[in-house]
Amino acid sequence: MHEKIIILDFGSQTTQLIGRRIRELNTYCEILPYNKFPQDATGVKGVILSGSPYSVYDSEAFAVELSGLRGRYPVLGICYGAQFIAYTSGGNVQPAPSREYGRACLSSVDDVDLLRGVEPGAQVWMSHGDTITSLPRSFRIIAGTDDVPAAAYMVDGEDTYGVQFHPEVYHTECGMRILGNFLDICGCKRDWTAASFIESTVAELKGMLGDDKVILALSGGVDSSVTAVLLNRAIGENLTCIFVDHGLLRKNEFEDVMNDYRDLGLNVVGVDARAKFYEALEGIEEPERKRKIIGKGFIDVFEEEARKLKDVKWLGQGTIYPDVIESLSITGTVIKSHHNVGGLPEKMCLKLVEPLRLLFKDEVRRIGYELGMKDSLIKRHPFPGPGLGIRILGSIAPEKVRILQEADFIYISLMREFGLYDSVWQAGAILLPVRSVGVMGDERTYEHVVALRAVTSTDAMTADWAHLPYEFLAKVSNEIINKVKGVNRVVYDISSKPPSTIEWE
Repeated sequence: MHEKIIILDFGSQTTQLIGRRIRELNTYCEILPYNKFPQDATGVKGVILSGSPYSVYDSEAFAVELSGLRGRYPVLGICYGAQFIAYTSGGNVQPAPSREYGRACLSSVDDVDLLRGVEPGAQVWMSHGDTITSLPRSFRIIAGTDDVPAAAYMVDGEDTYGVQFHPEVYHTECGMRILGNFLDICGCKRDWTAASFIESTVAELKGMLGDDKVILALSGGVDSSVTAVLLNRAIGENLTCIFVDHGLLRKNEFEDVMNDYRDLGLNVVGVDARAKFYEALEGIEEPERKRKIIGKGFIDVFEEEARKLKDVKWLGQGTIYPDVIESLSITGTVIKSHHNVGGLPEKMCLKLVEPLRLLFKDEVRRIGYELGMKDSLIKRHPFPGPGLGIRILGSIAPEKVRILQEADFIYISLMREFGLYDSVWQAGAILLPVRSVGVMGDERTYEHVVALRAVTSTDAMTADWAHLPYEFLAKVSNEIINKVKGVNRVVYDISSKPPSTIEWE
């Protein structure tokens, strides 16, 4: 059993980031709703309390009894978590004279285990509207800033600590050191690596699946691809992968990805279902209807192919940890289903196997590299399940797909040529449901408009538009207009998420 840190989520936007930082320090952790500390605490080495959108004194604030945790495990409270520990122990938390947000510098730092190696002047990131105005007896200030006297504290006689800043964010330059110090206080070995995950997961899969047969829907993306390679390593020919071409993939994607999968030794069935999807989507403009039609069509094709196989008992899926976390509300109520193929497990009486369900996206990529997979599969930008179906605004037709495939191919190819592809989280072309007037030669044209989208992000929860060089954008625009018949105008999307989404539909 892995040793682990439990992160209790009080609703902070950065809770997942805390988890990713702990994992980067080679320590396994789990994120749970604030009131769902596991009954089976085997392997738990310490507890972190996250931030929250609430004030600790609000009537609706999330609260949990800490007496069973403090003294039993090392505890670190972050922002709200720090204020909650102090407040529930008899300290005072009040609105700050002004919201404390952004960069600050530690003006004083005590020589204690949590802050080992942290020097006065170190930059930290504040993000709170409240502040601790007095600490309970036995609580001791161990760091402060000019505006926040109790920036960090510890409790005498127990391994309980609080910091009012966010060590998990990039702008706190000593953040990883502080989190690493906390793991040392917890006695963590820090031996959770990609290689150890593969070894233990393959062994678990062999024990769980035995000689049973598994089917897996491949998308060409990194999550399903790494899932396939892990399962293949565990059960070999008892895994059958199905890759459906719904006619909404990128140019040459079906053939390229099928070749990559075969090079990995996977047993892959490729299905050309383009005509079926085009027929079902004809005349449909509303985005949600398109998504549902594509989703249902995929399930129908997958089910049809799966029924050709005998004695299948398991459905493999590339579910990852953010999917699992987001499928629970802060109170543990299911609010969103992330099953990639809808109701298939129940409909076909299959059991689910999800070997990546405890990994973040960056960890999945590290696992892929450890498994010896190619960059072309590991470094691929995220691509939506409905594919170009939600990048063609309005109705879908084969000719529109052709136009967008060609434009997107030029865009992505030039992004690689200019060395920009790996610096962008996600990029793609969008075909707009409008036409514009143009001039080509001596003729007036009235043709399609293509929008280019590129964003930078770490987890897709927030994203900024990529500041691509003007000379690159000029080259892309010129190439698309000159080489893609039916396009006479190219625009660039400079919207961030929020308020815009990464995809247009």
